[in-house]
Amino acid sequence: MSLVLDASATLASIFPDESTALIEAVFDRVANEDAWVPSLWRIEVANILAQGVRRGRISLARRDRTLANLARLPIFDDSETGKHVWTDTLLLADRHRLTVYDATYLELALRLSLPLATLDDDLRLAAQQEGMPLLGK
Repeated sequence: MSLVLDASATLASIFPDESTALIEAVFDRVANEDAWVPSLWRIEVANILAQGVRRGRISLARRDRTLANLARLPIFDDSETGKHVWTDTLLLADRHRLTVYDATYLELALRLSLPLATLDDDLRLAAQQEGMPLLGK
C-alpha cells in the first residue's frame, strides 16, 4: 500500500540525529511499494538540505548522494496539488491551524485515502482529527 510522505519524515531519514526505526520502516515501505508527495515536497527537501550544508549538518557530497538516492525511489509528485490549494487545502489549514505547506500533505492523504508519514506534531494531530492513519512515530 502506498503512502503520503512529508518533508519531516524524509529529512529524518537523512539526518542521523533524527532517524528512528519507524522512519527506516517507512522508507523500506517506500522502496518496496511507493509514495506520493505534493508538488512542493522536492522544494522543501532541497531547501532544508541546502540549509543543512550551510550549517554544517551534512556535507555537499552527502546532500548530492541523498538527492540521487531519493530520485531513485518510487516517489510520485501529485500534479493536482495546486488545484486544491485555494479550496480544500486552505480549509484544512484554517480548521487545524496548520501552515498551508503542511496542509498540502494532509489534503493529499485525504484525497488519495492513504496513510500519512510525518513527524510534525501539529500535522499528526490534524491527521488524527481527520481520522487518517499515520506512520513515522
